[in-house]
Formats: sequence, C-alpha cells, structure tokens
Amino acid sequence: MRKINFISSCWLHLSFAVAVAAGVAGCSDKTDEKRSARPPAPVETARIETGPIRALRTFSGALEARAAFVVSPKIGGRLEAMLVDIGDPVARGAVVAKLDDAEYQQDLAQTEADLLVAKANLAEAQSSLEIAKRAMERARTLSERGVASDAELDAAQSGLLAKEAGVEVHEAQITRAQAAVQSAKIRLGYADVRALWAGGDTRRFVAERFVDEGQTVSANTPLLQIVAIDPLSGVFFVTERDYANLQIGQPVDIRTDAYPDGKFIGKIERIAPVFRETSRQARVEISVPNTDLKLKPGMFIRAQVEVGRHENATIVPAESIVTRADTQGVFLAASDGTIAHWRSVEVGIRNGKHVQVSGDGLTGRVITLGQQLIEDGSAIAIAEERAGAPGKTVQ
Repeated sequence: MRKINFISSCWLHLSFAVAVAAGVAGCSDKTDEKRSARPPAPVETARIETGPIRALRTFSGALEARAAFVVSPKIGGRLEAMLVDIGDPVARGAVVAKLDDAEYQQDLAQTEADLLVAKANLAEAQSSLEIAKRAMERARTLSERGVASDAELDAAQSGLLAKEAGVEVHEAQITRAQAAVQSAKIRLGYADVRALWAGGDTRRFVAERFVDEGQTVSANTPLLQIVAIDPLSGVFFVTERDYANLQIGQPVDIRTDAYPDGKFIGKIERIAPVFRETSRQARVEISVPNTDLKLKPGMFIRAQVEVGRHENATIVPAESIVTRADTQGVFLAASDGTIAHWRSVEVGIRNGKHVQVSGDGLTGRVITLGQQLIEDGSAIAIAEERAGAPGKTVQ
C-alpha cells in the first residue's frame, strides 16, 4: 500500500514539473513574438558634417577710458567762466576755464614797476662808476707827478671798487626783477586753465564737471575730468582654465546691449602675469577702436575669443550625444533608415549646437531625437531629417 502511494506522489510531482516547463516555454515564445511585433521607434536625424569648427569663449567685462585725467587750476581764485561741459570735445592745450585774474594782473604790474626801478638804479650806479673811474685816473696821474699822496690814490681805488660792486648789485636786482615779472606772467597765465595731456591723441572729451561758475576754488581743486575714448580699453577677467588659451594680439568680438545688432572688433593688448588672490582670476585688457564714438566708458560688454579651432572636424548636433553605461556616443541610422547602430565617440570642441566628435564609422545620419526609445540594433522610422550646415564654420 505504501509503495502505491509513493509511486502516485512521484507521478504528481513529475506531471507538475512538465506543466511548469511547458508554461515557461509558452511565455518565452509570446515575449519573442511581442518583441518582433514592436513597431519601429520614431526618430529624427541630421547629417554628419565635416568642416571647420571653432571653440569660442565669451567673457563679461566693461569698457574703460584709455586715459583719464582731472583738470585742476595751479592757482586759486574765483571761477569766472567754464568754457566746456559734459560731452564736449576738447583739443589738447585748449582753455577750458577762466579764473578772475585781476589780482594777478596787479601783481604783474607791480613786478614790472619794480623792474623799471631796478633798471633806473642800475643806470645811476653806472653813472657813479664812470665818475669813480675818472677820479681814479686823476688820482693816478697826480700820484705819478708826486702831487697826490698814496692815501689819496688808495681812496680813489676804493671808491672805484665800491661803485663797480654797486653796479653788480643793481644788475643782480634787475635779474631778480625780471624773474619776478616772468613769474607774475606765468601766474597770470594760470588764470586760463588749460587741458594739457601727453600722448598722440589731440582730442578728448569731458566726462565730468565738478564745479560751477562763480565758485571760489583753491589750487589743485578738481574742475573737470577729461577722458580719451578712441580707442577704448575693454577689461575682463579669466580663470586658470582659459588663461593658457589667450595670447596678446588675439582678435576679440565685442558686443554690447547698447547696440545688440552691432559687433565691434578688438584685440588682446595686455594679459596680467598674476592672478588675484581673492578671485583667482587674471586681468585681460583689449584695445577697442572707436572711431565713430559709439562705445562709451562704463558700458558692459561680452567679449568672445576663439580659444581653439579644427579645420577638418567631424561635426554632429549637440542633442545627438547621449550616454549609455557611462560611455558617450551617438546612434547612427542605417543606410536604409530602418536600424539604429550605437557608436561610442570622443567629444572635442563644443560650440553652441554643434559638437566635434571622433570615432569609428561616423558617416551618414545621426539620430537627434528619440534615443530614449532605442538601443543598438533597434528598428527605427525616420520622422524627419534635419539639415546640417555643410561647408560653414560653426559659430
């Protein structure tokens, strides 16, 4: 009886195992049928292009005046007239302000009068010297005849020497009086405040005005700020990553919000040899021609610099780059447009919507939309082909 029960149990287990195996096989067949019946994934593609591509970096900065200085009077006085105002052009050496010069006119008149007195005193001293010379000659003649004593000769000699010294003193006084006249003329000239600067440019512009007419100012009081705006200097700062890619003389495309449709061309003129400790950035200065005077100091700018270039690069749209299993790559559409093939790539220059890539078999069309629906070997249906940009440098 026990033997019969054991045989029955074994038969039941065997029947169950067979049924399970059959069920699993049936499920597998159904899965394969579903996979083979999956419709092609809709994708968009673009042509893979070959051509030049530039690596561009854009830096934010500001324009600064090439040169700026403050006009100040060398003497004090009441500001009688301001001859220029903000925005006015100024020629080098032009009078930009006038001080009340009545006091300095009077000083000049006084020194000129002192010079006349000194000249009159010199004339008197020269006359006295002539008399002393004649007296000396008479005393010498009388002394040779034995009529005049040696004491009388010595007295005449002493008088002559005194008169000669007097003439020298009065000549020195004239020199001093002439110097005083020249000083008075210079001080009087300082009443006309001029814009004087060194350099090759002959015209600059008034940037600021600090005082008004009628005010009494002292020497070295700031009156105006004069700036040079052609050319201008553009200033921006770079980190260590970009520092090595910049060179003196490198061209720079400059844009500003004041002229959104305009582009200005400059070039790198100076690169600081040190980085600021606070920001870890280095200062870069660019020279910006400004012959039409559109640009102004203080404007914000976006300076675009080419930091790399490849003349014969394989270029794909940036949206075609995907990552699978920590590897960057692209999906290529087969020549008949029905199958997707995975290709791993190395990414080079990135420039906006375009990317330089390198790898094997990168020809034909690359999938730009729908990659999340496919894998290597998946069936695809191209919904739209996007045009590339053959033969153009990517901006």
